[in-house]
Amino acid sequence: MNQRARLSLIFLQIFIASLLFALFGRLFYLQVAAAPLYKDAALSIQSRDVVTPATRGLIVDSSGVPLALNKVGLAVTVDRTKIDKQPDKGIAVLQNLSTLLNLQYADIWQRTRLCGELPKGKKAGCWTGSRFQPIPITTEADPQIALQIVERSDKYPGISATPIAIRNYPGIVGVNAAHLLGYVGPLTDYDLSGANGRSYFRSESIGKSGLEIQYDNYLRGTPGIKTVIVDRKEAVTSTSQNTKPIPGNHLVTNIDIRLQAATEKALADAVRRARGSGHRADGGAAVVLDPNNGAVLAIASYPTFDPNAFETGLTVQEAKDLYSENTGVPALNRALQGLYATGSTFKAVSVIAAHDAGYSLTKTYDCPASVDVGTRTFNNFEAKAQGTITMKKAIAVSCDTIWYRIAFDEWLRDGGLKPKSNANDYFFKAAARFQMGLKTGVDLPSESKGRLADRNWRKAWYEQNKDFYCNYEKRATAQQKTPFLIQLAKENCIDGDKVRAGDAVNFSIGQGDTVITPIKLAQMYAAIANGGTIWKPQVAKAVISNNGKVIKEYKPEQLGNIDVDAKTIAFLHDALHEVTVSGTAAGAFAGFPIPTSGKTGTAQVFGKNANGSLKDDTAWYASFAPEQNPKYVVVMMVSQGGFGASTSAVGVRQIYNTLFGAVGSKVDPTKAIFPNGNPPTKLPKISPATRPAGEKKK
Repeated sequence: MNQRARLSLIFLQIFIASLLFALFGRLFYLQVAAAPLYKDAALSIQSRDVVTPATRGLIVDSSGVPLALNKVGLAVTVDRTKIDKQPDKGIAVLQNLSTLLNLQYADIWQRTRLCGELPKGKKAGCWTGSRFQPIPITTEADPQIALQIVERSDKYPGISATPIAIRNYPGIVGVNAAHLLGYVGPLTDYDLSGANGRSYFRSESIGKSGLEIQYDNYLRGTPGIKTVIVDRKEAVTSTSQNTKPIPGNHLVTNIDIRLQAATEKALADAVRRARGSGHRADGGAAVVLDPNNGAVLAIASYPTFDPNAFETGLTVQEAKDLYSENTGVPALNRALQGLYATGSTFKAVSVIAAHDAGYSLTKTYDCPASVDVGTRTFNNFEAKAQGTITMKKAIAVSCDTIWYRIAFDEWLRDGGLKPKSNANDYFFKAAARFQMGLKTGVDLPSESKGRLADRNWRKAWYEQNKDFYCNYEKRATAQQKTPFLIQLAKENCIDGDKVRAGDAVNFSIGQGDTVITPIKLAQMYAAIANGGTIWKPQVAKAVISNNGKVIKEYKPEQLGNIDVDAKTIAFLHDALHEVTVSGTAAGAFAGFPIPTSGKTGTAQVFGKNANGSLKDDTAWYASFAPEQNPKYVVVMMVSQGGFGASTSAVGVRQIYNTLFGAVGSKVDPTKAIFPNGNPPTKLPKISPATRPAGEKKK
C-alpha cells in the first residue's frame, strides 16, 4: 500500500470516528443531559388536565347581605372516556338519558361534543373542556332522577349525578340587580384565545357582565388541577399531580339591598305610571349616590332580566329577546350605557355659565312665551309667559326663554357664525367643568362617555357627515326625504361645522346634540350638592378573603372640581329647593317632611319608533337631600316617559320615602334605611345566611 492510500485510509478512519463520536455525543445529550426536558415534553403529550372549578366568592351589600352566592345543585354529567367505549359510541346511552331528563337527544349530543370535534359554524353549545372531565347536562336534576341513574348503572354507563356549587342570585327582599351584578357563563373561544390578557382553563365559568366580570379575578378563585397520564388508547394509567381548588374572595359593595329593592320598585312604578298616562315609556334608569364620596348606594335599569336564567340555560328566543326593541332591550344598562338629552336638568349648568358671563343671579328677567332667534321661533315650556321674574323663580318654574336670550346674546358676542379666536364659550366651558363628554369612571363595564357638542365636536362631526348631507337627495331614504329634513340637510352642508344660533340656544336648556348617561347626571348633581367636588362613582367597597382578611379596600377617588364660588353654589341649592316648594316639582313633593332640592327635565326626542310613531319626551328628575346638608343624590330617567314632574319626580320621592322613613308628611326614624343618615363604614362579617336588618324570619 503506497503512502497516498495509507493517508486516505487514515482520513476515512478519522471521519468515521468523528461521526461515531458525534452520534454518541448526541445520544448522551438526549438520554442524559436533556432527559428531564424531553421527559416533561413526553409527559405533556400523554397527560391530560382535569379541572375542578373553584367555589366563586360572594357578592354582598354594605351590611353583608348576599346579592350573589352559590347554592348546591344536583348535576347530571357525562363521562366521554366511558361512553366512547360503548359499541355504538354512546348513542344508546345518550338516547336513554334524553328520555330520562325530557331533553332532545340532539341537544345532549351537541353538549357532549368537544368543540374541536365539530366543523366551524356548527359549534354552538359544544363542550369547551376536556373529554376526561365530567360534562354537565343539567345542574338542577330531580333527586329521583339521580337515584335512577345510580341504580341503573348498566343502562346509564358513564353517567353520574353529583352535587355541585352553582351561581345563584337569591333576590332577597325582591332585589333583581341584574345589570349591577351581571351573570356567570362558560368560556368562549375569544376568552380562551388570551386576547383579553387573561388565561383560563377550558371548563371554567367566568363573569360575563356587571360586577361578575369587573371583579372576576378576585371572585373566580384558583381551580384545582388533576393531571392524569393516559396511554395511546387514552386510557388513564396514573395521576401525576392533584392540586385542590382555592375558593374565590368575597366582594363587599356600597349597595344597600333594601334601598336597591326600593329603587327598582320606584323605577318600575314610574314606567307603569307613564304608560298609564299614554306615554310609550320603553325604559328607564335610577341612581342613588352618596355625594360626599361617590359611593353608589343603588342603581337600577328597566326593563331587566333574570340573571339566574343564564345558569339554567336560555332558549334561542330568550337570548334574542334580551336585545330586541320589541321587548325594550332588557340587556341594555340604561343607567350607564343609555345616552339622553338632559332637558331642563341642565339649567343648573346654565346658571354657572350665566354667572361667569356677568349676569346677576339676583336681578329679574323677562320670561316671554317665545323668543325669535334668526328665522326661527323658540317657545317657552307649554308656550306660557311668566312675566318678569327672578333667576331663582326662572329655575323653579323652568323658564326656557330667559336662557334662549342669554345664550343667543353670548353667541353673538362670540362672533356668531364667524367666531372669534378667543371666544368665551361660557356655556360650553361650564359643561366641561362638570366633565361632560367623559366617563364617570364607575367600576362597572361598558360605560358610555356621552357627548359634549361644543365647537370641536361640531367640526369633527361635520367632517364625518358632510358627504351625506351635501348629497342628501341621492343618499337619503324615502322616509328621510321630508321637507324639514331636506332643509336641515342643506343647512348642515353649508355650515354644519359651525355652532349656529339654534345650536347655542338649545344647548342652554339641555336640548340638541349633547347627551349623557343617568349616572353622569347623578355625578354632576353630586358635585353641586357637596360644594364642587367631582367624585368617581364607586360600587365596590372591599375585597375580603374566605378567612376574613381584607385583600383590598377601595377609597373614595376625587376626579376634579367644578371650581364654582360658594355664593353660586348657595344660589343653586336655594333655587333647586324652590323647585320642590313652588316650582315644577311642588306637586310631587307636596307635604314631604324633609327639605329637598331638585330639577325636573322634559327633553324632546327627534325621530320615530319601530312602529312609526313619533318618539316621546324623556322624563328626568335630578335631586339631592337634605337641602342644607346633602347626604343623598337621587336621579331618575324614564325614556319616552313624558313630563319629568309627573313621571320621574314622583318616583324619586318614593325613593326618598324609603331613605328617610317618610310616611306622608311625617318621618318614622325606625323605618329609615340609615337611621343616623350615614351608610355603614365598617366592613361586615360575610355569611350566606345574613339577612337585612329588620327582616322577619320565615
